[in-house]
Amino acid sequence: MQQNSLRTSVRRLSGPVLLSLGLLAACQRPVSTSTRPAEAGSTSSPAAAMAPAVIANPVLPGDFPDPSVVKVGDTYWATATSSNWGPTFPLLKSTDLVKWELVGHVFPGERPAWADYYFWAPEISEEGGKIYVYYTAHKRGGNLAVGVASASNPAGPYTDHGPLVGQPHGSIDGFPMRDENGQLYLIWKEDGNSVQQPTPIWAQRINEARTALVGEKQELFRNDPATWEGNLVEGVSIVRREGYFYAFYAANGCCGSGCTYATGVARAKTLLGPWEKYAKNPILINNDAWKCPGHGTAVQHQGRWFMLHHAYAANSQQFVGRQGVLTEFTWAATGWPEFRGGTTAVAPTPVSAVSFTDEYTSKTLAPSWQWPVEERPTFALRGGQLYLTARPDHTGAALGQSTTAPAYTATTTLLNPAALPAGSRAGLAAHGDPDNTLAVVAGGGKVQLLQTEKGQTKTLAETTLPAAKTLQLRLQAQQGSQFTFGWSTDGGATWQPLPAGGAAVNGSYLPPWDRGIRVGPLAHGPASAVAVFENFKLEPQQ
Repeated sequence: MQQNSLRTSVRRLSGPVLLSLGLLAACQRPVSTSTRPAEAGSTSSPAAAMAPAVIANPVLPGDFPDPSVVKVGDTYWATATSSNWGPTFPLLKSTDLVKWELVGHVFPGERPAWADYYFWAPEISEEGGKIYVYYTAHKRGGNLAVGVASASNPAGPYTDHGPLVGQPHGSIDGFPMRDENGQLYLIWKEDGNSVQQPTPIWAQRINEARTALVGEKQELFRNDPATWEGNLVEGVSIVRREGYFYAFYAANGCCGSGCTYATGVARAKTLLGPWEKYAKNPILINNDAWKCPGHGTAVQHQGRWFMLHHAYAANSQQFVGRQGVLTEFTWAATGWPEFRGGTTAVAPTPVSAVSFTDEYTSKTLAPSWQWPVEERPTFALRGGQLYLTARPDHTGAALGQSTTAPAYTATTTLLNPAALPAGSRAGLAAHGDPDNTLAVVAGGGKVQLLQTEKGQTKTLAETTLPAAKTLQLRLQAQQGSQFTFGWSTDGGATWQPLPAGGAAVNGSYLPPWDRGIRVGPLAHGPASAVAVFENFKLEPQQ
């Protein structure tokens, strides 16, 4: 996960839910875990030589940057960056690497006490019957650091063990690996690019309890600014095969419309090197469908090799975010890995755009719901209704669903909007972060269209709030960033556009550099105000 020089202070389906459709046969063959010294098998079997099945990418539709995957028994477990959205670090499971179910989060409630924001690049691994998640977060009063949490079950609960390393320029992208002698090491990146410095990849021994580093760190390799790597290398994932350690890594700019990310590989006969970068790097690059592929984990399935990594869909780019993509690679006669054609193979498919509906009939909020990680809202579910307590700061209390397509319609029903206390309002918003939203809201006798950019809110349009017990609110997006809004008092049979002419509002400013847009309810005002919502629906459009 790249930390730009920019230093701002800164799922979606009701569970259990399948995140993608597609087909790879179930796998029963065991795979060595990332922290064990055993070498991975070759792919010379007849099954590996067969033509690959079509993969309906993205396999993790929506904003799932820096995905990591491990196989535990017959099941693959994955997690990904959650950045400044809570709950922290989604947990997903699959039997085939294609159909994924969101089952929870590493930290479903409170954040680890030592960290405040930027929850990045979790690396999930298994050894000795325990699950370990190495992750990056911003240390309170400090800089970026790599921490670790553990559990006896992949689904949790997880116990946090605190930070392991936090250098002055920041430390990110932790990855565990045993060397050729079975010694356990932590691999990480020093975040020098945040201060216009090189980005060395370090290795240092870690104790078996995974609670502290021991000995001295040693550099494996660093970025070469005169090549495609530009100002950084990061996101290292290592496998061992036929006498070599192979380090897959990302380089250059990770995020946004101007991203330049790509994937390279280096190898060494011993973990501490010397390391040799592949002369044909980068080995995974853009194509017409996917942009800036990188930061993932190499994994085997039925004797075939895949990389679960992120990439932007070209038709939605930063507005949906970096989606989880599965790309197959093979091993050349030279021993180096090669992706077919050098690019992510399959274009986004319509089946991967996911609809979501919540009638709030469960006792707990669906695991796909998210909120600003530093501003966890207060809410309750009762009688098929969501009670969202307002907040006076920023744009208010917010809940959001990750979007999965550049065109979509979101609707919600707000109950008794006229009963909201003075100085409060509630409605439906496209959320970039707490200081950047577009929202259609009701309160104070008005229905308003509000634009908040960099913390400054202005009213784009308003009309008189009708005397109705229910108010339906609608938000529609095209091309990821062009938004129209409407309201209805007859259950959505007829819609009144806001503004009256139905003009689109440009929301291209919404997503932060490392996140996609979320959509969902919000409530702004004193904590004595409680907004009541009856339903929510998010539906992608073709």
